Amino acid sequence: MAHKGKKYRDAAARVERKPYPVDEAVKIVREAAFARFDETVEVAMRLGVNPKHADQMVRGTVVLPHGTGKKSTVLAVCEGADQKAAEEAGADFVMTGDEAVAKIQGGWLEIDAIVATPDMMRGLSKVGRILGPRGLMPNPKSGTVTKDIAAAIHDIKAGRVEFRVDKTAIIHAPVGKVSFSADKLLENTRSFVDAVQKAKPAAAKGRYVHTVYLCSTMGPGVQVDLVSLDVK
Repeated sequence: MAHKGKKYRDAAARVERKPYPVDEAVKIVREAAFARFDETVEVAMRLGVNPKHADQMVRGTVVLPHGTGKKSTVLAVCEGADQKAAEEAGADFVMTGDEAVAKIQGGWLEIDAIVATPDMMRGLSKVGRILGPRGLMPNPKSGTVTKDIAAAIHDIKAGRVEFRVDKTAIIHAPVGKVSFSADKLLENTRSFVDAVQKAKPAAAKGRYVHTVYLCSTMGPGVQVDLVSLDVK
């Protein structure tokens, strides 16, 4: 069993084993954070779906009202007029498909997200085995393969979060930083939970959201009362 440090044990002692209204949960998470860096606040949702079935897969994106607190480095893969649009939208790197493939095959991956126009995907498929496991492969379902590349870049820079249920039927995602005000974290959390609820697959039966927890990077998990989140 992993040893828990004194600071963690002290923080965990503040949290009772019960669901808290979401505003109280946010407050506790901020107060229980003890790391010397600005910890990320994360949400974890356990869903009543079976990810082994394709028709019960849950995935989507949401632009958080107050962003994630993290500056995302974006590579835009496109040609022609789209390159200028990508630069004006704030892309950190703009390349053609051949340029991007060559850089990535050479070991370059200093990016947080890749957006591409549809005509670039055939070339990028050559590095799918490199990008896929890292969650960097552009995908139409996540909005990173699009003809409106400027809008995709803007959303990522504004704090867009991509979510996807894992094999244990849990979704994890960042909703801000401990340094955010409680109001901002509350709004971000509500927006994220609402997005997951809207992504409920038609094949999902029974209760959809089972539990919701909030925690900071190093801190203990705090269970959130579902009623306070308007979970249906």
